[in-house]
Amino acid sequence: MPLGPADLAAIWLTLKLATLTTLLLLLLGTPIAWWLAHTRSRLKAPVSALVALPLVLPPTVIGFYLLVGMGPNGPIGQLTQSLGLGLLPFSFAGLVVGSMIYSLPFVVQPLHNAFVAMGTRPLEVAATLRAGPWERFFTVALPLARPGLFSAGVLGFAHTVGEFGVVLMIGGNIPEKTRVVSVQIYDRVEALEYAQAHWLAGGMLAFSFLILLALYSSRRLRPAWGN
Repeated sequence: MPLGPADLAAIWLTLKLATLTTLLLLLLGTPIAWWLAHTRSRLKAPVSALVALPLVLPPTVIGFYLLVGMGPNGPIGQLTQSLGLGLLPFSFAGLVVGSMIYSLPFVVQPLHNAFVAMGTRPLEVAATLRAGPWERFFTVALPLARPGLFSAGVLGFAHTVGEFGVVLMIGGNIPEKTRVVSVQIYDRVEALEYAQAHWLAGGMLAFSFLILLALYSSRRLRPAWGN
């Protein structure tokens, strides 16, 4: 068999991590993107820079500071311990937190672009029809931002699947707990097991291509969807 139980366990863990991270990021990133698209606050530039920081920082830097912050002496670690949650490093929950921070800009930026491209006219029209703020957001803004939501979900999922440095720093290499596909490939190469590494790496290559193909195809077909 080309892939062993350890490889299949890593694939399953990666898919579970990417799915949960994407869902949480859509819940967190949508209000952030909405605020950035409409605010005139002086905090807009600092918040935008903070959200985009993972795009330029090495993943090991993010992983290191997360490890320190969520460790027993870090502020997050002390908080989770006081709440009876234990420590997040080297756990699946820690992987989720690290993945959310690392993939945040890949979700926020497509949503932000969609909200900006929408303009204010549809919301103003809805307001004249006595639609409240929440109603305007859920019945007007979100449907119009559907392509951005799709792009954000696809990019967030794909980016989480492909991450390596952050998950290795914050999660280590614990089988069936924190060992994702990227770490499993590293282990296979380190053990000179190139056949299994080829299967895993080839699968990642095909997955990445199909994800990008779906994304660009959706953009090409978008005018036919209508609003």
